Amino acid sequence: MIAIVDYGMGNLRSVEKGFLKAGVDAVVTNSPGGIEKADGVVLPGVGAFGDCMKELANLKLTDAIAVAIKKGKPYLGICLGLQVLFSESEEFGRCRGLDIFKGKAVKFQPSAFNLQPSILKVPHMGWNQIKIQKNNPLLNGIPDRTYYYFVHSYYVVPEDGSVVSATTDYGIDFTSMIWKDNIFAVQFHPEKSQAMGLKLLENFGKLVAKRP
Repeated sequence: MIAIVDYGMGNLRSVEKGFLKAGVDAVVTNSPGGIEKADGVVLPGVGAFGDCMKELANLKLTDAIAVAIKKGKPYLGICLGLQVLFSESEEFGRCRGLDIFKGKAVKFQPSAFNLQPSILKVPHMGWNQIKIQKNNPLLNGIPDRTYYYFVHSYYVVPEDGSVVSATTDYGIDFTSMIWKDNIFAVQFHPEKSQAMGLKLLENFGKLVAKRP
């Protein structure tokens, strides 16, 4: 069973429906016990980094997520669920993250890329390609340059480049997927990305099912 973490932010039902369409059992939970019992954990989310961390702490979910990851349970972060894995975000000042990976989330700055805002709009919204840098089990059957749906104003800058599994071009090549051991996370929304999004969710489900 996969636990979809509910901390009051994000399109949880879309993620739940995505897993169901992919033939994967998943339940929405906001309790540490629900995460503890689960075989895999999914942390989706949209909105502000600081609000996310505050709500996770209020619901006592921060430690439960960290323990699940340390136990080797497959983890899938979606959008904000990717960003909070890192040490901090620049959003509304400095906000501390889960610090699973060293690095931070920074905002797209069109002026830094020598592009006009009319060319590079923030948020980055719509379909864009992923460029696979390092294959991983969630990308089985998914070709390089596949299009996925994005909605975000911030992107992560990992200190350790070896965790980067895919990048996407939006003025710069930013990290759109990471992978290390049992931890997978994507900046895009697989639940909104039609067939290839469902394929990624299906692959995660298969990975969870194989875990002893």
